[in-house]
Amino acid sequence: MAGVSVHDEPSMAALLEAVREFLEGDVIPGSEGRLRFHARVAANVLGMVERELALTEGQEAAHRADLARLGVGSEAELAAAIRTGELDQRLPEVVGVVRRTVAARLAVAHPGYDSR
Repeated sequence: MAGVSVHDEPSMAALLEAVREFLEGDVIPGSEGRLRFHARVAANVLGMVERELALTEGQEAAHRADLARLGVGSEAELAAAIRTGELDQRLPEVVGVVRRTVAARLAVAHPGYDSR
């Protein structure tokens, strides 16, 4: 059942957000050098984890569906099928799947990367 959790508030997402905001709002502006650099790295990592938590379910379902349409069950199987030429006749579909996969990863790791 959606929305049911054994854990009380604050949620995992809320905790991550609070720590990221603390780093961005208090630690980074009030520090310099190595500490500032590491605080920025930590804030970026927390942002990535937040986005992954928010996006993973939908991204994974779409990715599984993409792979299934190509007749493979994993990225390893997709790579093998590409290497053997099994999917040569479906190149536009393969390229679409690979592009969507990269876009999904970038949405977590580097949002806005594809906006020009």
